[in-house]
Amino acid sequence: MVHDTKRVLPRSILDTDLYKFTMQQAVQRHFPDVEAVYRFTHRDQNVHFTRECYDTFVEALGHFRELALTEEESQWLTKTCPYFTSTYLNYLQAFRFNPSQVQITFHPKPASPGDPTGLNELGKIEIEATGPWIETILWEVPLMATLSEIYFLTADKDWSYDGQEEKAYDKAIKLLESGCTFSEFGTRRRRSYKIQDLVVETLLKAAKDHPDLKGSVSGTSNVHLAMKHNIAPVGTIAHEWFMAVGALRGYEHANGDALDLWESVYPDILLLALTDTFSTEVFYKDFVLDKERAGRWKGLRQDSGDPYVYAPRAREIFESLGIDYRKKSIIYSDSVNLEKAVTLAKQCREIGFNPLFGIGTWLTNDFPSVSRPGEKSKALNMVIKLAAVNGKHCVKISDELMKNTGDPDTVKHVKKIFDIPEQI
Repeated sequence: MVHDTKRVLPRSILDTDLYKFTMQQAVQRHFPDVEAVYRFTHRDQNVHFTRECYDTFVEALGHFRELALTEEESQWLTKTCPYFTSTYLNYLQAFRFNPSQVQITFHPKPASPGDPTGLNELGKIEIEATGPWIETILWEVPLMATLSEIYFLTADKDWSYDGQEEKAYDKAIKLLESGCTFSEFGTRRRRSYKIQDLVVETLLKAAKDHPDLKGSVSGTSNVHLAMKHNIAPVGTIAHEWFMAVGALRGYEHANGDALDLWESVYPDILLLALTDTFSTEVFYKDFVLDKERAGRWKGLRQDSGDPYVYAPRAREIFESLGIDYRKKSIIYSDSVNLEKAVTLAKQCREIGFNPLFGIGTWLTNDFPSVSRPGEKSKALNMVIKLAAVNGKHCVKISDELMKNTGDPDTVKHVKKIFDIPEQI
């Protein structure tokens, strides 16, 4: 079947998450000549892609070169995101995706004896993006969003948009009633552009319909949709910044170095620290070495591990420094749903932190199966991670037990530096 691949492409170069642009500007400032490699991982080994999905994805890739920042978008960024310099915006306006940087490979399952063609139509997809870090940094989010939309167009068709608007509205009301301040974070694993657009529109409608409720919608990570719906684009920093700094400048104080480099680009703004690149406890070892810096950063982001131990431990860290933690925020962004948001918001308020939430897949890819009542049409559990910079392996050692990313020998090396037990 032939599909209109332009239908599944990002609608704009801004149809991605804000943190890709904030990090791209930081890369331009500090690492303009670094070469990078990104690799795709699909964590669910029981899910296979179809050859049709692969072929459509390869076709769509060639159209990425057509995406470009418009004058209207540039003016909007200048007004809305004053932390972007004219030097960076000029760079972004001239930027074009280079599809030759991306290699997509289909690995079919072994042919079955009854397959007369000798080829299996199901298999795994491998994606690798290679080139200057300042360029390849923009591939991650739109590639995953495009692959997800194509997968649910070609491979898993057992779902429907029916009831999605009502479901999003109901979720918004319950979050607002619970006093949650939350942003939509669902670009990477969205079912489609259509559903993310609908979700953002519906969240804002719910907030407008019920101004009396305690919660609020603080924005969306998707810059294009923020512009379209006149709300704030939300995002700061991601694991790859810490991963690259560690690989390029050494791991012993990688967290502190990464914070300092970031703050030199964004003084007094976008200062929410992601803590779990090499585990949160390792992050705190650097964090406590500079009280003045710790005081300047506005809060911390929890993205792996047990979220319920996060705020109590953060309070201990700030108290040990003599910093009033009640002026700090904690943003939760790891698989957040209604139950997590409500209980974590309650815990944070009782302790004294300001709780914030970035909610992704639960909002933009929460669909039931049509043919199997009671079952879900599961979202793709995928990531694209920075694998290497200047030929050096990049690794991530999160707060999730046994959930390490990157070259195994480098993971062991980094764990040894930080005295992290091998079994973690």
